[in-house]
Amino acid sequence: MHKQIKIEADLMWAFLNERNGMSNKYQVDLCNLSPETIAELESIGVKVHNKEGKGYFVTAKSTNYPITTVDSNDKPITVKVGNGSRGVATCKPYDYAKPYKGVGLGINHLRVTDLIVYEAAPQTETSDETL
Repeated sequence: MHKQIKIEADLMWAFLNERNGMSNKYQVDLCNLSPETIAELESIGVKVHNKEGKGYFVTAKSTNYPITTVDSNDKPITVKVGNGSRGVATCKPYDYAKPYKGVGLGINHLRVTDLIVYEAAPQTETSDETL
């Protein structure tokens, strides 16, 4: 049985109120993890990834429920959280066995301490000349 842990991190690819199209889960990448957080996660068997632009990161997921997201004053956040926001995620590691054995990271709650609102890039019309 694993205990709940709090992870302070940069937030990327936040699917907090809608499911990710690839995994069909609510999820967020917790990026640029501190050495202490990396050590804690690896000690319980969570695989920590490293990628250019994200540093060391993990993906925290919720299968059935949207991720409860609040600001520093505990007020619900209703806008989309953009890449580069910062926050503290309350996570619960869990064991899984398929398709192979490992430890996943469930997420119960997210407090956003530095919000960057996601804004979709404007759609541009293409003319026949650019095709």
